[in-house]
Amino acid sequence: MYPDDFLQKKLQERKQRQAFRSLSLPGTGIDFCSNDYLGIARNALLQTPGHGWSAGSTGSRLLSGNYALIVQAEEELADFHQADAALIFNSGYDANTGLLSCIPQKGDTVLYDQLCHASIRDGIRLSFAGAFAFAHNDLTDLQKKLERAAGNCFIVTESVFSMDGDTCPAEALVALAEKYGAHLVIDEAHATGVIGNRGEGLVQSLSLQQRVFARIHTFGKACGCHGAVVLGSVALREYLVNFARSFVFTTALPEQSIAHIRRSYQLFPAMTEERERLAGLVRVFQNAAMPYTRLASQTPIQGIVVPGNENARKLAYRLQQKGLDIRPILYPTVPAGMERLRIVLHAFNTREEMDLLTGELQREYAGVL
Repeated sequence: MYPDDFLQKKLQERKQRQAFRSLSLPGTGIDFCSNDYLGIARNALLQTPGHGWSAGSTGSRLLSGNYALIVQAEEELADFHQADAALIFNSGYDANTGLLSCIPQKGDTVLYDQLCHASIRDGIRLSFAGAFAFAHNDLTDLQKKLERAAGNCFIVTESVFSMDGDTCPAEALVALAEKYGAHLVIDEAHATGVIGNRGEGLVQSLSLQQRVFARIHTFGKACGCHGAVVLGSVALREYLVNFARSFVFTTALPEQSIAHIRRSYQLFPAMTEERERLAGLVRVFQNAAMPYTRLASQTPIQGIVVPGNENARKLAYRLQQKGLDIRPILYPTVPAGMERLRIVLHAFNTREEMDLLTGELQREYAGVL
């Protein structure tokens, strides 16, 4: 056996904090945890039998991995999202790390919302720019930091925050960015397919697309497939093709994945009924009697605060035993004291399932279970 005992110290520390992570198979209960908001993956709506799509692209896009279908998909994505150009990445993580590691330079400043996703933080950390967090959705704090920013300044945020489910003040952020000559980057991962009349995302729904430097839309959530796209100017696309290491030095997505992305974009814009049903379930949950502290959210991501890793883990387990597939979010993923159950609603969840969920939460709090 290889002598890797040096790994045990940090593993034991995580276990002692009740924060140890392990892989598990999908639950068999009612789905209140996946990001399949519209049910596209659950209902297998992206199947394209008989096309013979390649399962491998054979190389990076700068070598052998570029092909007509992926170029066509980028043109369609740019058109749908009303952008000048689009560039597909293998995942949202690759898109964020690639974009944010190569564009801000030494002497520049990156200001990012303190609740930004790990992929955003990792991309910023890989750059040589100075980086500072601003308090979550706090425009006053952001403005103070903008006044002290050096070089090219980039403001980075999410349209829908993945752990809290709230949205950024996009219009006010655009106004601040323009006032201070900063470049705004917005990750639309959890807004894609859900926000807007056609699921176009928050920025587009507010007609701000020409005033934002870069948008990132990912396909592994409501779109029901995999991959991501960075939207922006032609110059931005050319820059990423030349300098984004997570694009340059990786094998391209295969035709099969690109076909699924195109199929999803043919489907979800017309899924108005599903978005309306989802919005109705959000209202039901937000208006239900709830003894726990509930995060304010008008999106499918709903949070019930259960302070303490052990408490959140135990409550999730008891609800799972009642047939509800709900997962705890623990420190250090969220701040200490803000551990929670991340409850995700879907267009396919029924009113009966919602009643079961809220009823079990009330009984658990009352100590009936």
